[in-house]
Amino acid sequence: MNHLLTNTSRPPNLHSLTGMRIFAAVLVFLFHASLSKMLNPFQDEQVANYYAVFFKNAGWLGVSFFFILSGFVLTWSANPNQTNGRFWLKRLGKIFPNHIVTWFVMLIFFNDFVKDSSAWLPNLFLVSSWSSNIDIFVSVNQPSWTLCSELLFYILFPFVFFLVRKIPNDLLLYALFGIFVGLVLTQLAISQFVSSTPQLQEWPLSEKQWWLSYNFPPFRLYEFIAGMIMARLLQAGWRLKLSLPTCSFLVLGSYIVTYFLPFQYSLNLVTFLPLCLLISAGAQSDLAGRKTILNASLTVWLGEVSFGMYMVHYIVLIAAKKIMGGELYSTASSLIIIFMCLCSSLFVGFLLHRYIEMPVMYRLNISKNKSLIHQSESTPES
Repeated sequence: MNHLLTNTSRPPNLHSLTGMRIFAAVLVFLFHASLSKMLNPFQDEQVANYYAVFFKNAGWLGVSFFFILSGFVLTWSANPNQTNGRFWLKRLGKIFPNHIVTWFVMLIFFNDFVKDSSAWLPNLFLVSSWSSNIDIFVSVNQPSWTLCSELLFYILFPFVFFLVRKIPNDLLLYALFGIFVGLVLTQLAISQFVSSTPQLQEWPLSEKQWWLSYNFPPFRLYEFIAGMIMARLLQAGWRLKLSLPTCSFLVLGSYIVTYFLPFQYSLNLVTFLPLCLLISAGAQSDLAGRKTILNASLTVWLGEVSFGMYMVHYIVLIAAKKIMGGELYSTASSLIIIFMCLCSSLFVGFLLHRYIEMPVMYRLNISKNKSLIHQSESTPES
């Protein structure tokens, strides 16, 4: 298993998937900005509560989207001429530079936001989510916990892909259903067999339930593998009969449903299949040559800088909170503050993309072959 694929063709670009990333990143931003400990600057308690409630599940939706997209993208764009070692090197070169920069920023300027000093080292090496201590698995630059799962995905991808490729085309849908059932059974088992006390202040789960339900990397593999299967389905000629707008409404509908379910099941169960359909619909739209807002130049550019924006937005929010010094503002002023924080996150995300991500990826490409200097990935980076 020295190479990821045996065929020699390269898949077409799927720019809509890149464009989707900015919307998912903004959802995570809006969720974090709705938390009073991070921002939520509204003086009017009713407005503050409405804002918090409206976006209370947006973060889970955005993260689940990224995990499914990651499996889809890596499967769709697997390079037949790339060894496993080369694949791992490029994946590490993608996530670690931005992570290390934001880690150092937190260490130097915001170390008072880290409750457990022992979290610095495991977070640096992206193994903090393997700890069941909440002050460690959600620590330092808090969004970096998702990179612990991504790192596991990257390590396992060549081996899991080898198995996914062996699934007969006519059994792929059954495999997807099996993955969904596995996720359902896992969440049910956590709910039934893991103690629900003492309950966390922020969420109606115990610390261990929260960790296993949401942060424990192996249990996020369900979403990653589902993305891989969706890519295989598309490569095998399967076509979704639902349009991109219809799938978008399905995702919106599933998001609304999360408000009427026990909290634990709102994390990724209800949105799992609609997100799979949305990503497939976006890919199909590109394959059909349709022009949409998702593959417009500006949206694609925003999608390209979304990883940097995602990595820096927490720092922007806590910096704004610190500058505000606990002061609250009128509704209009609060909306301006949130918008300014979003713009600042995008701007710094662009700087990270332009001056950290791209130079590293450039060097990795040039070290392989000078003819690849201007060659980018055929689909969006996860």
